[in-house]
Amino acid sequence: MRATILEAVNLHYKYADGTSALSGVNLKVQRGEKLAVMGANGSGKSTFFLCLNGVYKPSGGTVYLDGEPVQYTGKGLLALRRRVGIVFQDPDHQLFSADVYGEISFGPLNLGLPEDEVRRRVENVIGELQIGPFQDKPVHFLSGGQKKRVSIADILVMEPDVVILDEPAAALDPKHARLVDEIIDGLSARGITVIISTHDVNRALAWADAVALFDGGQVLTKDTPQVVFGNGELLRRTNLEQPTVMKLFHSLTERGILDRNQPIPRSEDELAAYINEATFPVMQS
Repeated sequence: MRATILEAVNLHYKYADGTSALSGVNLKVQRGEKLAVMGANGSGKSTFFLCLNGVYKPSGGTVYLDGEPVQYTGKGLLALRRRVGIVFQDPDHQLFSADVYGEISFGPLNLGLPEDEVRRRVENVIGELQIGPFQDKPVHFLSGGQKKRVSIADILVMEPDVVILDEPAAALDPKHARLVDEIIDGLSARGITVIISTHDVNRALAWADAVALFDGGQVLTKDTPQVVFGNGELLRRTNLEQPTVMKLFHSLTERGILDRNQPIPRSEDELAAYINEATFPVMQS
């Protein structure tokens, strides 16, 4: 069983006007886990992410990193952000340097790392995320997809243990959305713990180890995608629909075309394989 790397215990957060955004969140995140956080807009997902990264200090409750409570001192927050990075939904809320290379360099330079180590990290990330062609451009001249890659690079260059991405495909065209998905898959393949918020139930089913549903500033459930998306009551409560692959699978089992005892497929390719392997009755002429 994987060890817990992040844990929220009875987490509360209130904004300055008294609005309650989190109302007792309890959630464990396992090391190396791929976690999709889902729920309606305003359910507390983004606020929860900002508490995990120390941007917000909880009004109550505790965030633990590797079993140790987060310390909201300058030293404690620096240590937290070296290990837990967050990519904001809107890159313009994250990017502030004049040019791309300087933007990506800022984090490791702020850590006081040697110049050659900073250069190594920056050039590795630029190569990995295919940023080279625009690394010398002013940040404000970049397209939305390019800005998203730079905002991810800002976090990867810190070599974190956990990467949180808030609606990573928001406002991206299909090409750049696929590229971001490939980057996320690469993070997971390296053993980095990845947490994303998304409204895409099909992507969550295919990608996630676990899905956590938020509603009213609380976690309703955390379980495998198959279990969560099989709960119609919770889906209705969180304004989500069942993934298309699951709908088709259940339709085919009801008609006797597929065996209902087979594991629920997580992608179109898995469902197609089931159909190709199915035995159909021979029609008499």
